[in-house]
Amino acid sequence: MNQLENDSHAPSFWRRPVGMALATAALIAGFYLLREHWGHVLGYWPYLLLACPLMHLMHGHGHGDHGRHSQTPERTNNDKE
Repeated sequence: MNQLENDSHAPSFWRRPVGMALATAALIAGFYLLREHWGHVLGYWPYLLLACPLMHLMHGHGHGDHGRHSQTPERTNNDKE
C-alpha cells in the first residue's frame, strides 16, 4: 500500500480525538454562555424569528435563481410550404 491509499481512508478532522475534544469544548462553552446570557437572548428572540423570513423576501434572488435560467427563444419556421 502506498501513502496515497492510506491518506484516502484517514478520518475527517471532526472524527479524530483532537476534533472531538474541540467540538466538546465548544458545546460546553456555548452551553454556559447561553445559560449566563439567557435573558439577553430571550429579549431578542422575536427579532431572530423575523430575520429569516425577511432575509428570504429581500434577498430571494441570491440562491442561484432556483432553476430560473434565461433561455434564448427558439427559432421557428413560419414558412408554409
